[in-house]
Amino acid sequence: MIERLTVLGVRHHSPACARLVADTIDRLHPAAVLIEGPADFNGRLDELALEHELPVAIYSYASTGSAVRRSWAPLCDYSPEWVALTEGRRTGADVAFIDLPAWHDAFDGIENRYSDAERRYTEATERLCRAFAVDNSDALWDHLVEIADADGLAERLDHYFDLVRGEAEANEADTAREAHMAAWIRSALAEHEGPVLVVCGGFHAPALRRLAATGPAERPEVPAAPEGTDTGGFLVPYSFRRLDAFAGYQSGMPSPEYYQRLWEDGPEPAAAALVQRITHRLRGKGLHVSTSDLIGARSLTDGLARLRGHHRPGRTDLLDGLASALISDDLEQPLPWTRRGTLTAGTHPVVVEMTAALTGERVGRLHPDTPAPPLVADAESALERAGLHADGSVRLDLAKARDLERSRLLHCLRLLNVPGVTRDAGPAAGSDVTAEEHWAVRTHPDRLPALIEAGALGATLGDAAQTALEQRLDADNGLNALAAILFDAALCGRAHLTDRLGQAVRSAVAASGDTAAVGRALGVALALWRHDHLFGTVGSDLYASVIAACCDRVLWLVEGLHAPPGPADLGRLQALTALRDAVHHAPGHAPGPSVVTQAAERIARDGAAPPDLRGAALGLAWSLGASADAAAAAEGAAGPDRLGDWLAGLFALAREEVLAEPEDGGVVAAVDTLVGDLTEGEFLESLASLRQAFAMFPPRERGLIAERIVGLRGGGDARSLTARHEVDPHVVAASMALEARVEAALEREGLRLLFPTNRSET
Repeated sequence: MIERLTVLGVRHHSPACARLVADTIDRLHPAAVLIEGPADFNGRLDELALEHELPVAIYSYASTGSAVRRSWAPLCDYSPEWVALTEGRRTGADVAFIDLPAWHDAFDGIENRYSDAERRYTEATERLCRAFAVDNSDALWDHLVEIADADGLAERLDHYFDLVRGEAEANEADTAREAHMAAWIRSALAEHEGPVLVVCGGFHAPALRRLAATGPAERPEVPAAPEGTDTGGFLVPYSFRRLDAFAGYQSGMPSPEYYQRLWEDGPEPAAAALVQRITHRLRGKGLHVSTSDLIGARSLTDGLARLRGHHRPGRTDLLDGLASALISDDLEQPLPWTRRGTLTAGTHPVVVEMTAALTGERVGRLHPDTPAPPLVADAESALERAGLHADGSVRLDLAKARDLERSRLLHCLRLLNVPGVTRDAGPAAGSDVTAEEHWAVRTHPDRLPALIEAGALGATLGDAAQTALEQRLDADNGLNALAAILFDAALCGRAHLTDRLGQAVRSAVAASGDTAAVGRALGVALALWRHDHLFGTVGSDLYASVIAACCDRVLWLVEGLHAPPGPADLGRLQALTALRDAVHHAPGHAPGPSVVTQAAERIARDGAAPPDLRGAALGLAWSLGASADAAAAAEGAAGPDRLGDWLAGLFALAREEVLAEPEDGGVVAAVDTLVGDLTEGEFLESLASLRQAFAMFPPRERGLIAERIVGLRGGGDARSLTARHEVDPHVVAASMALEARVEAALEREGLRLLFPTNRSET
């Protein structure tokens, strides 16, 4: 039986291999064509026979709870697997996929089924690259296969894959997959009297020839999914951008537009068409390309092809010729086609456009009769009902019920990473909540693939968005991430389903030693609590419980905090601001004003606490109704290394109280006295932190404080204190420091009276 077996080892997405498959089917007229692909899709092969526009992919998923494993098997016109499917059906062969399902453990961590074993036989290919004087495995493949003579191709492929398989070690996943595929082969040989053709990745071909010779001939059962796992699969439109190795795809060929042209027209027309395409892109970007440049590029391309022993120009000949003719600058990094991987920052703009031209913009299109998951119909009908199916800008008022529903719909799409939906403005965590949102909605070729792929998360947009939130919860239980999830849950209308999230936030708060992170979580929960009418979350106990937990934790963390003087910690100050707001706006859930005031007064007088915290504590007590303690101010702010940071804390918590303070005394007067007592050197030392502190006030309010200080000093024009100067304040400070050193030197040498340095002495 084994003599009736032909195993064609191929490279995925190789035009030369695709032609070989077509020629072999024409020559053999096989009774069965067996293809490396998901065997659980065999009952739906008719879907692949519909009139799709390629590229498309078989998308498979397996979900357990909120965990989803995804896999794609991409197919384009020049994929050997696609040619085997179409030509096998045309000739009446029994066509079947023979590989394990994508949810099997053999594919754990593999998102693209055809991201084959190339990365595991780099040692062999690197040695071949050195022997043939080429840069990498892609150039080697072109040299040996794509632009080489077709005569003897099958034998060359066998030698190539025998070599690389012989030097690469198969793992357990390979063993499981090959055992399953070999069982299919033996079964086909037993069921059919005619030839059997197998099309598989070249890495597996030597093992399949060996395994097919021995073993039982029963057709294998497709393994059952693990209990509690929901599995499925659909066809999805794919794109050349996703297929391209320069975009990160691990398998097959880079530059899919080039190989599409190579498949359709051959090497010389493909090269000519791509030169025209590259020229058009470069000129469209305003990059100069002259006729003489193109003549030079053609000469260089032909010369490189002859030098490299090519009867016709290959992809790297074309790219190297164009780069030599069009780029006169020194390149900061190697050309991307000399290695495998994505484009990196700093790539020359001409190179970027060249690789983009060879990638292409083709996007597949499914036949209208192609089955799709329920989510697709739910999303399309929801967009239609909401009047969001057409391109345009959308302005929403969240206080209106219809606009709130439309907002939730758009946020669900955003959470599912559906392209074509962008929010330009609206409520955000950690900022003042606004009732208005601005969105841009436009059709996008990747919208349908994204919805099909998100179908594994739920049958409706709301359910799918909920699962996406739970996935984020499983992936990152840090407090900052949880606060963001909490806000997103409200935006997409899933707040009532987040009991698990609430418990996770409370647990993270209880375990956190990061005051700033707890404060951010408090700010998010408080915003959702205060504006529950905008988010439709009125009556939710979730936010109340988070507010209570965060307030207690912030108080506990700051009252025990001891540290030497240092720059003001804005995150810590924001946490105390959130605590103040919670006391004002969430009575009954935040600690009472008297409790917080007593704690704040203790911190304000704690000499071991950092200055910004002491100032903030005084401001917190003041903002909650306690009288301003000038003595505490004088004590906490004393010293050039403390003054500015102490003021930053005070102003962050009690800006309005400072402005409303009586003009004849109080905290401002005490601070003015401290500033007046500073020496010139001490003032320069504190200048940077003072500037940061007063930046808490907008310009008009800084003017009011300046007027008060001038009044305390006997009157005058306050505008000189608030005027904006063109000179950098750091330059002014450096000048003052230099002047002080000059005066000290004059004083030391007894020359002070000979060189007066201020107007009073002149």
